[in-house]
Amino acid sequence: MRGWEWLAALSLVHGWLRNTLAVAVFAGLGVLLLVRRDRRWWTRRVPLAAALATALLVLIVVYLDVTKPWPDPLQPNVMAWIGCGLLAVVLLPLGWRGRRWWVRGAAAAATLFVVLGAADGVNADFEEFPTVGAALQLPPPDQVAAGSVLGHGSDAAASDPLVGRALAATWHAPPHLPGHGEVFQTPIPGALSGFQARDAWIYLPPAYLTRDRPRLPVLELIGGQPGSPRNWLDGGRLAQRMDRWAAAHHGLAPVVVMPDALGSTFANPLCLNSRLGQDDTYLSRDVPDWVTTHLHVETDHAFWAVGGESFGGTCALQLAVAHPALFPTLFDDQGQEAPTLGGRARTIDAAFGGDAAAFDAVTPLHELAVHRFSRSAGIFVAGAQDTLYRPQAAVVVAAARRSGMTVIAQIRPGGHGWAVGGEAFSADLPWLCTRMGLLP
Repeated sequence: MRGWEWLAALSLVHGWLRNTLAVAVFAGLGVLLLVRRDRRWWTRRVPLAAALATALLVLIVVYLDVTKPWPDPLQPNVMAWIGCGLLAVVLLPLGWRGRRWWVRGAAAAATLFVVLGAADGVNADFEEFPTVGAALQLPPPDQVAAGSVLGHGSDAAASDPLVGRALAATWHAPPHLPGHGEVFQTPIPGALSGFQARDAWIYLPPAYLTRDRPRLPVLELIGGQPGSPRNWLDGGRLAQRMDRWAAAHHGLAPVVVMPDALGSTFANPLCLNSRLGQDDTYLSRDVPDWVTTHLHVETDHAFWAVGGESFGGTCALQLAVAHPALFPTLFDDQGQEAPTLGGRARTIDAAFGGDAAAFDAVTPLHELAVHRFSRSAGIFVAGAQDTLYRPQAAVVVAAARRSGMTVIAQIRPGGHGWAVGGEAFSADLPWLCTRMGLLP
C-alpha cells in the first residue's frame, strides 16, 4: 500500500494510533503540569487553570443546551475529553512566561497532542470518522467521476424488472465482474421542493458496473445530525460493507443513494415539510425522481427501502410511514420516536409557528396510530447502553406492531453511535436484500 493510502487507512477508533493518542492526552498534560515546579505554580496557577477549564466547559455545555445545534446532550465521557483539551489550552499560556525556548516548544507540542488526543477521544465515542482519511475528508478509495456512470435511467434499461422474483435466482455474473463497487458524488436538485441540498453520494455495486446490468433495487440511506451525506461512507463504512456483501453474492447488492437531508452540517429541517423547508418532498419526490431518471434501477417501489442512523433513523421512519408505497421496507438505526429540535415546544414553534396539531399530525406515532401498515416491514435497532434512544425505540416498536407492520426489534451491545449502527447494518443485510427482491 502506498504511503498516503496507508496513512489514510489508519484507524482512529481502534488499534495503535487510537491508543497512542489516548496516552498522549495524559502524557501531554503531565508535561504541561511539570513545566514549572515552584510553589506558586502549584498553589495558584494550576488551580486557576483547572477553574478556567471547568468554567469554559460549563459555558460550552450551557451554550449547547440553549442553542441546541443538535438535540442530544453531551455524555459524561465526551465532556471529560473536552475538559482535558481545555485544560491543556489554559495551562499553556499560564506556564509560558519566563521559560526557555525549548521548554516553550515542548509545552506547545504537548498542548497539540492533548488537543488531538482529546478530539479523537470524542470521535472514538461515536466512531464518526473511523480512519485518518475520513477525518481529513479525503476522497473515498473507490470514488469515480459522476459522468462516468450516469446514464439515461431506468426507461432505457435492457433487462427485465424484478416482477416478484429473486434476482439472485436468475442473475449470472459475467466473467469479468468488477471486484468492488464504485461511489460518486453528484448534485440532486430540489426541482419540486426547492430544498437547497448538498451533493449526494451514491454507491453502485459490481453488478451495476457490468455491460448487461440488471435492474437493481434502491436503498435510500440518511445520515445523522450534525453531519453530511458522507456519514454512511465514513462512520458507516458503507462501501466496504456493501463490497463484502456483493463479493459473496455474485456482485449483487442494492444501489445505495445517500442524499442530503439537512442542507448544512448543523441544520435540522426535521425531514418534514414545514417552515424549515420542504425536506419531505425533497427526499420522497425529488430524490426518487432523479434516481429513476439518471440510474438504471428497479422502478417498482415494492423493492425500494429507506434507512438511516440516529437523526437519519428518525427520518427514515418518518418517510416510511408517510410514504409506505414508496418505502415499504425500513431500517431504523437508533432513531427517535419523533423529530425534534431539542424540545417539543421549541420544535413546534420553529417548524409550525406554534401549531401543535399540525406537528402532531405528521409525527410517526400519529401516523402509526391512524393508518394500517400491513404491507410494511421494519428493523429497529438500539444500543443496550443507550439510555436516551433505547426507550424511544421501544415505544416506536410497540406502535409499529399495533399498526400491522412486520417488526424486528434489535438491542445490540454499545451506546449511541456507529459501533452499534454499522454492525447492525451488516448483520441485517440478508433481511434487507430479501425484502428488496435480491434473495429468495
